[in-house]
This record gives sequence, C-alpha cells and structure tokens, in this order.
Amino acid sequence: MKQFLFVILLLVASHFLLAQKVAVNEFAGIDKTALQIPDTMTKGTDAIASYIVTHFKTDHEKARAAFIWVASNIQYDIANMFALNFYEKQEEKISKPLRERRGICENYAALFTDICKKSGMKSYIVEGYTKQNGFADYIPHAWSATQIEGSWFLFDPTWGSGYVNGGKFYKKINNNYFQVEPAVFIKSHMPFDFMWQFLPYPVTNQEFYEGKTQADKSKSYFDFNDSIRVHFTKDSMEQLIAIAHRIEKNGMKNSMIFDRFHHLKSEIEMGKQSKVISLYNSAGADFNTGIHSFNEFINFRNKQFVPKKSDPEIQKMLDTVAHSFQNASMKLSQIAPFTEEQTKSVNHLKKSIEEADIQLKEQQTWLKEYLSKGKAGRKSMFYKVSWFGIPIN
Repeated sequence: MKQFLFVILLLVASHFLLAQKVAVNEFAGIDKTALQIPDTMTKGTDAIASYIVTHFKTDHEKARAAFIWVASNIQYDIANMFALNFYEKQEEKISKPLRERRGICENYAALFTDICKKSGMKSYIVEGYTKQNGFADYIPHAWSATQIEGSWFLFDPTWGSGYVNGGKFYKKINNNYFQVEPAVFIKSHMPFDFMWQFLPYPVTNQEFYEGKTQADKSKSYFDFNDSIRVHFTKDSMEQLIAIAHRIEKNGMKNSMIFDRFHHLKSEIEMGKQSKVISLYNSAGADFNTGIHSFNEFINFRNKQFVPKKSDPEIQKMLDTVAHSFQNASMKLSQIAPFTEEQTKSVNHLKKSIEEADIQLKEQQTWLKEYLSKGKAGRKSMFYKVSWFGIPIN
C-alpha cells in the first residue's frame, strides 16, 4: 500500500514539474525563431520588423518576438545608467543600441516600441519612475505600452533583460515584465502622466509611495481609451499642455516629477513664443504678398488694362489682394505678445494693413464702377475730365 502511494505521489510530482516546465517555456517556439534573425537584418528596425511580420501572425507573437530579441541582444550599459536623456532624438535612441549592442532603459524602450510599430501595432514609450523592494527609485525610467488584440499591456524590456548586482549586469530573461496587465504593472511602475496607467481609477503618486495601488472606485471614473484617442487628435502644443495638467493633478511627490513638469512648462512657453514669431512672420509674408499683388493691379490699371484680360480675371486681381490682407489680419489676431517689443511690432503691422486696406477699398469701388459700364464708359474712366476745374467722371 505504501509503495502504491509513493508511486501515485511521484506521478503527481512529475505532473507538477511538467506543468511548471510548460509554463516557463510557453514562449520557447517564438523565442527560438525570433533569435534566429540573421545579423545582416539587425542593423535597423525596418528589417527586424520585416522578419517578425514574415514569421509571426498574431500581435501577441510579434510583441513577444520583439521583446525577446531586444532583451536578449542588448546589454545594459551600467557606465551610463544615470545618463538618462528623455529629450535625445528618437532616431539616436534607436540607432545607438543597434550599433553598440548596449543601452539604458530609454534605448530598450525605444527599440522595442519602434519594432512593434513597424510590425503593425500601436506602441508608445512611457516615461516615469519605479519602485523596488518597497522603495521608490531616485532616477527616472522608461518602458513601453503596446496594444495587443485591442487591449493595452505594459512591457519593460530593460528589467526583462536581466539585473544589476554589485555594479555588474547579469543577463537573465525575466518574463514577469512581458505583456503585463496594467493593474499589476502599477505596483512597480508609475508613469509621470497617469493616462499611461491604463486604469479607470488612476493611482496618485502619494498612493504609489504608500503601496495603495488597488482600484479605488470612490474616485471619478477615468476613460483612458477616450483620453488617448483625444490626445492624438491634438497638435503638439495642446498635447504638452494636457500632459502638464495631468502630471500636476497627480501630485508633485518627488524631484523627478517636478523636473519633468517644469521641463514641460518650459517647452510650452518656448512653443508659445515660437508660435508668436511664426504667426507674425507668416502675417508679414501675407501682407507683402498682398502689397505685391496690389501694385500689379495699379500698374495694370495705369496701362489701361492692356494686354486685355477678362472681367473675372481683373476682379480676381483685387480679390487676391483682399484675401492676403484678410489672412494677415487673422493671423495677427491669434497672437498674444510676450514682450513690449513684440506688441509694438504687431501693432505696427496692423496699422500698415489698415492703411493698405483703405487704398484697396478705393480701388475696389473704382473697379466696381468700371465693370458696370460699357466700352466707351470704361475708356473714359482712365482720364480725368473736368468742367471749369470740377471733375465730371
């Protein structure tokens, strides 16, 4: 009887070990194929994505292939682990790890995200900070958000590639950071912008510090899908303003958040000033175009409309002038000057447009009368005829 029980227990244990083995190696087939990408195809993300799309069908498989390739082939650059630069050009963040085969979190995230995008998925880099062993880290971090079969998941190819111990990086694939549910990921990863939590009841920075990451339904419901949709309908300036608002709303808990917020505010102010200059220059260009067209009309009138043009063509000459002046005025109306010098420049251009518009209206009145006359009447309008010094035409 005891021997029989031992056999049964041994079989159960064997099944348990087998189940564990299956769970650990559930990606084995995908990983094997993904890691066979020829070196000649790993110089750029276009070729890597092409290989992935050719060999895998579902978004889940493609995301896994991108994750395992990046996590396996890029070494963590310990020497530059504190050199995180969110504002480096995206192209360099991607090309550098492919060229040097090493990088930090922003390189892992940028590389993974770009491969996913080029494999046909929605994927974005997320910036924020993390918590390990119950304590928030003091340097920022970057990871990825990718939509798989209509749902959002989080990926951290940096943490998934291995770990640092005693100032040395050890390569060890960690699948705990592959395709993670938002409610789980928020326990260790806090984005600066709470929109990228993908949670209907976003966690505040204070709650993250306190480990209170469970959904609090007493809060207002947040439709993150709709917010993401609206986000990408806005221009870059509107996006920055919305991001800064969400960051501020979620609480300035640490210096990383504070620095990110104030950098955004600086970007917004620079963007506004740039917009002022751009609008002013564009308005000036429209005004100059209008003046040029106006002078062409005056010269043509002085030649008594020779060579001949049709009435609509002549009318269009002044319509073009009016359109240019209107565009210039509209652009000036959108300007909120930052300095006294800018205010003076804007007011000067407005006055120039007003003065030119008076001359335009005089010519419009003259042309309206001209077009209303017959051939003989039109010819007489090119000459000033008077009776004892009194104009009669």
